Amino acid sequence: MVVASRAKKVTTHTLQEMKQAKEKISMLTAYDYSLAKLVDGAGIDVILVGDSASNVMAGNDTTVPITLDHMIYHAKCVVNAVDRALVVVDMPFGSYQGDSKLALKSAIRILKESGGHAVKLEGGVEIVDSIKRILTAGIPVMGHLGLTPQSIYKFGTYSVRAKEEEEAKKLMSDAHALQEAGCFSVVFEKIPADLAGKVSESLEIPTIGIGGGPDCDGQVLVLHDMLGITKQFSPRFLRRYASLGDTIDSAVKQYISDIRGGDFPNSEESY
Repeated sequence: MVVASRAKKVTTHTLQEMKQAKEKISMLTAYDYSLAKLVDGAGIDVILVGDSASNVMAGNDTTVPITLDHMIYHAKCVVNAVDRALVVVDMPFGSYQGDSKLALKSAIRILKESGGHAVKLEGGVEIVDSIKRILTAGIPVMGHLGLTPQSIYKFGTYSVRAKEEEEAKKLMSDAHALQEAGCFSVVFEKIPADLAGKVSESLEIPTIGIGGGPDCDGQVLVLHDMLGITKQFSPRFLRRYASLGDTIDSAVKQYISDIRGGDFPNSEESY
């Protein structure tokens, strides 16, 4: 992992070098200072301030309700913690679709007010105008294809996308359109692994999978899911690396017990 190990600060150029060197890119979400500090310190390449904050931080059923102000707040918290990772910020629903001038204004607000390094938009050819306009301000853009959660009311389900030939062809076409428009990377969410591999091989820019199989150039998961803090969400692509939900539950119960039993605080914990 020569490229990743020598990068004191990860940039979009670093990710391009990693793809060329066939080094896998690691990416996780984060939404607050404390967890972002831990994730960055562990050596993650990219931190996504995802609109999944709508689910894991605010308890909403979808990503649709989260606002631009909310995303800027979470992004600022993360940026304050990060020394090495590239910080990518999701542009929320309603901040870029169908209006390239609004898209530029929203992206500028994100970078100016949060200090984030790049933005991510969901969609293919239909958002190319917004991508190009954002890029005129020198703001890097990451794309997102396949399952696009902001369009959940259109799809009506979180099932795997691009299983049929027509949709697979469109995804391939959209991916190349995003690359041509100037995206530095693209996320593939919940698509067949063989398709993700074919598209990744055909692109010059790095691809990041979440339910896209092993042949993407990198992988991303939601931090709270992979740490086992959230338990109600268990898609096939999710690997849990810890069971912090159980650890927290046990710790809180012990804390309550110690208070009620008069064990906390003891003399050494008192002034």
